[in-house]
Amino acid sequence: MSLLAEILAHKRAEAAGLGPAPRSRFEPRPAPLARGPGQPLRLITEIKRRSPSAGPLSTALSVGERARVYQHAGASMLSVLTDAKYFDGAFDHLRLAREASTLPLLCKDFIVSERQLDWARASGADAVLLIVRCLAPPELDALLGACRARGLTPLVEVATDAEAARARDAGAELVGVNARDLDTLAMDPDGAARILAGLPPGVTRVHLSGVASAQDVRQLAARRLDAALIGEALMRQADPAPLLAEMCAAAG
Repeated sequence: MSLLAEILAHKRAEAAGLGPAPRSRFEPRPAPLARGPGQPLRLITEIKRRSPSAGPLSTALSVGERARVYQHAGASMLSVLTDAKYFDGAFDHLRLAREASTLPLLCKDFIVSERQLDWARASGADAVLLIVRCLAPPELDALLGACRARGLTPLVEVATDAEAARARDAGAELVGVNARDLDTLAMDPDGAARILAGLPPGVTRVHLSGVASAQDVRQLAARRLDAALIGEALMRQADPAPLLAEMCAAAG
C-alpha cells in the first residue's frame, strides 16, 4: 500500500467517526487570491508541525504566534494542516490561527467527507483543499457543492493533465498545481509550470510545493500565476519573518 493510500484509508475511517461539529461562531471571509495587472504574487504561508516528506518541523512558535508573524511579514493567506496522525495538526489549530490573525484561512487536509467540512467551518476556515487524486468524480462534485453551500472557498489540487481536466469539468475556479507527486513524493516543477500555464482563462492559478527561496518566488512571479503556497521552507525556521519578508519583496 502506498503512503497516500494508507493516509486515505485512515482518513476515511477517521471521518466516519467524527461527531457533529459545533455551531460556528466565525463568519466566512473571502479568500481573494486573483492577481491583477501590476500586483504582486500572493503568498500562502503554511502552519504544519510535521510531514511525511520533511519529518518534524519547527515548533518554536505556537500556532497563534506563527500566524501573527506570517501576517506581519506580508502573507496573503494562511494554510493550516489539520491532519493529526501524519502532520501533527488539529482542527483546533485553525481556531488558534483565526483568533491570532485576520488573514483568510485554508484548511489543508485530506478531505473525503462533508463532516470534515463542518469541522473546518466551525473551526474558522474560509477555504478548504480538495485533492482530485483522493476523490472519485462524484465525490469531487459533491464536495465542491458542499463547500459552496457552507460559504467555504474550494481550492482544487491537481498534479497531472488528467486531474486538471477533471477540475475544469467540475467547474473549479481556484486550482492549485502540486509540483510534488503525492504517490511518489517526487518533484516535477517543470511539469507543474506547464499544467498551470494550460489552465483555462478565468481560473485562479496557485503553485503548490517546492518554493524554498526568494529566487523561487521571483521566478514564479514572472509567470502567469496568481499565488504560491510556501510550507516547509518557512516551517524549518524558528523565526520565519526574515525569509518571508525576502519572499514578499521578491513577489513583485
